[in-house]
Amino acid sequence: MCSGPKLKSCMLSSVPVLSWLPRYSLRDNAIGDLISGISVGIMHLPQGMAYALLAAVPPVFGLYSSFYPILIYFIFGSSKHISVGTYAVMSVMIGGVTERLAPDTNFMMYDNATNQSMVDVLARDTERVKVAAAVTFLSGLFQMLLGLVQFGFVVTYLSEPLVRGYTTGAAIHVIVSQLKYTFGISPKRHSGPFALIFTVIEVCYLVPETNIGTLVVSLVSIIGLVMVKELNTYLGKKLPVPIPVELLGIIIATVVSWQVNLEGEYGVEVVGEIPSGLQPPVMPTASLFGQVIGDAFALSVVGYGIAISLGRIFALKYGYKVDSNQELIALGLSNTIGGVFQCFAISCSMSRTMVQESTGGKTQVASALSAMVILVIMLWIGALFEELPKAVLAAIIYVNLQGMMKQFMDIPTLWKSNKVDMLVWVATLILTVLFNPDIGLAASIAFSMLTVNEIPGVVIFRSSATLYFANAEMYQDALAEKSGIDITKLISQKKKAEAKRLRKEKKEARKAKKDAKKNAQEWVRRRSVEEGSKPDSTLPRAIILELSPVNFLDTVGVKTLRNVSRLHALISILLNLLTCSASLPPSISLYVL
Repeated sequence: MCSGPKLKSCMLSSVPVLSWLPRYSLRDNAIGDLISGISVGIMHLPQGMAYALLAAVPPVFGLYSSFYPILIYFIFGSSKHISVGTYAVMSVMIGGVTERLAPDTNFMMYDNATNQSMVDVLARDTERVKVAAAVTFLSGLFQMLLGLVQFGFVVTYLSEPLVRGYTTGAAIHVIVSQLKYTFGISPKRHSGPFALIFTVIEVCYLVPETNIGTLVVSLVSIIGLVMVKELNTYLGKKLPVPIPVELLGIIIATVVSWQVNLEGEYGVEVVGEIPSGLQPPVMPTASLFGQVIGDAFALSVVGYGIAISLGRIFALKYGYKVDSNQELIALGLSNTIGGVFQCFAISCSMSRTMVQESTGGKTQVASALSAMVILVIMLWIGALFEELPKAVLAAIIYVNLQGMMKQFMDIPTLWKSNKVDMLVWVATLILTVLFNPDIGLAASIAFSMLTVNEIPGVVIFRSSATLYFANAEMYQDALAEKSGIDITKLISQKKKAEAKRLRKEKKEARKAKKDAKKNAQEWVRRRSVEEGSKPDSTLPRAIILELSPVNFLDTVGVKTLRNVSRLHALISILLNLLTCSASLPPSISLYVL
């Protein structure tokens, strides 16, 4: 039977908002969270609309994806600082699915007025929204299932070089996917391996058909966005909040487009109708699940890996803990419920998170307030942006990918520090570029696993707990179990062998002739010592104790380490200590790496 305190503890860990919101300090946090929420909400507007283009759905669904999932994460998330919502890598993966299952060719119709075939955009977009919702819903189910079975450790297989190489490769996919909006052309969609290469070749072939008006809008937008972002960086410490460059960009572009009639006069493609209000919940189309199951699993792993990596960075900075399994459940609920409200899969954005933290955001109240900003936009303001050129949204995407493109500088750094990590980074980039992001991720993980080799004769042991009187014995038992070394048995065998050697030595010495007794004893002793000193090839030569979690050692802990060192020395195994805290007592006379 579940006791009251245990039930309460389970409830608070499963729904973190119940533990921190009642203790929320208005005096300490309210102003910072308010400013941060408004700032991040302003960023959600252009990013949500832009990343909807990547997902190949109408821009308004990017706004939905910047509203519902945020509220769910506010309730169930364990990170205080990350800003969840639309994310470029996730969006381009969604776009690959929607365009594969609902390509333009499936919605061609004949226009009697022009005597030409054209795409039924309304029917196509409706189907693509269904596909996006289905894959998002299923990816959320995967995340919840992984969280419930305590599978949060899966992120350990996503090393930093792999994640950075993967996001760089995915960023290249994002850039290529937006070239059609930059040049105002309509390349065919390619799928499968080398699809990106084929797309680039076709874009080059279609460049002579570029819409000059669209290209001018793109170039002016990119130059303007980059200049103001650089100004933000230069004046970073002097400005209370960053200049909302993306918001200013879409406002100016919308006004110019409306005044000049860019669509009618110059053929510049615009966002089009943005319906006001919220969509009613709709259960995803279950018949699509079988076609998107692989994509959904890839989305669940990528989205979780990015969110937990960023969450841990800020948790370490501000001294709190992010529960990896709870993050899986929180993201899973965000995507599952979001899929019901026709959102596409979300994760954590580095740019929004940095703004949320730098403008004073201290809790997820800032994220909830940013969602309220999006709600106001969807209810009353969204329709004002119907004349916004899609080229401007593509420009926003390009500029936001600057950080990912700078990750190419990892290569010379890794070359100097760790060539294996550099190999993983480069291989991940190549695999992701040549294949789709989902297949590229699987291939990259497989490749990185091949680079992990066991060091012969060396055992590395790490316990997640500190070492003190209450668990000293368990620490020794765990070390023996993981290393496979039964010290008591080995020492006993060594003592028996030593006793046998001494008996043999005495027996042979007695039989030796008197005149050669001294030489015989010396010969027997030398041979016996040599035989006894041969190391057991099945045992490791050294054991490394990785002590980064150990921030305190009492006298029992010190004695335990000395005892472990002494016992292993008896069987000729050297004990080393790694990553010791500066607060540990200097009296531990062991080898410290």
